[in-house]
Amino acid sequence: MGFRIKLALAVTAAVAVAVAVGIGTADASTRRHWWGGDRYPQPKPTASASPAATRTTGAPAPTAGASRTTSAPPSATRTATPGTTAAGTFAPPPANAGFDYQIGGPYTPPAGVGVVSRDHDASPAAGLYNICYVNAFQAQSEANSWWKSNHPELLLHDAKGNLVIDKDWNEILLDFSTDAKRAALTAIVGGWMDGCASKGFKGVEPDNLDSWTRSGGLLTKTQAVAYAQSLVAYGHGKGLAVGQKNTADLGAASARQIGFDFAVAEECADYNECGDYTAVYGNHVIVIEYSQSQFTKACNSYGSTLSIVLRDVDVTTPGSGSYVFKTC
Repeated sequence: MGFRIKLALAVTAAVAVAVAVGIGTADASTRRHWWGGDRYPQPKPTASASPAATRTTGAPAPTAGASRTTSAPPSATRTATPGTTAAGTFAPPPANAGFDYQIGGPYTPPAGVGVVSRDHDASPAAGLYNICYVNAFQAQSEANSWWKSNHPELLLHDAKGNLVIDKDWNEILLDFSTDAKRAALTAIVGGWMDGCASKGFKGVEPDNLDSWTRSGGLLTKTQAVAYAQSLVAYGHGKGLAVGQKNTADLGAASARQIGFDFAVAEECADYNECGDYTAVYGNHVIVIEYSQSQFTKACNSYGSTLSIVLRDVDVTTPGSGSYVFKTC
């Protein structure tokens, strides 16, 4: 369920220090990335996009990433076994495999790692099951200008016409309140998924599913579920398994309705939520903890069944000085 308050406070302090010395930082929920430049130029929608989705004035060429479609929602019953679409077979990450969360930058995976999650513009790690990270429900802060110029109608505005912003991360909430807007967003985010699939990623984790909880009532859970269904259907159509990212309060019924194949849960031991995910996905749950005590708690409870990793809150690369990596 997004980035937690206590981590937000810690990262805010870190950001303050980083700004003072001219160094960037990343949050542990991986909502945005610290390396420079406009990391998230938006791809042109696919040829099958609806008219609303094809307005791409000034849009850069497609980059590696995720994509969704407007095809029919998947079955409400999710199973952990491989599924088959016209694009081929998709399957969740192997259960209880060694996992590394490399959102902060790709590097050679440590020994024993079989599953890696990387940003959608990175390349997958050879020979492993790779999960592609995309921010599907909010606009990356460094891409705000692109969204404002090209798709202002897909940004959430309040009754006064002001943009609704996740102030913790300076991310504008995307507006998925209608069928037409969900179709347009699916086409845009779909270009990222296309890139993920073409590079060889096997799964995708769409972040900020819980953005409706930060919308001041302008978005609803029902709308988020409908949009997520569209994204999952598109991912499956590209041969990608699609994971629920956080949001334990989504509930089992809604998760099954959406059709997610696995879960990526940050700090579920810390917030006593791991059981909420295993109730839906069995052993196909990936757990990321950011403190030794909660990592130990997760390992003691689920170390023999789930993929669990301890990472530093800035999800840095080896040699950074703050890099932490440990598995059960």
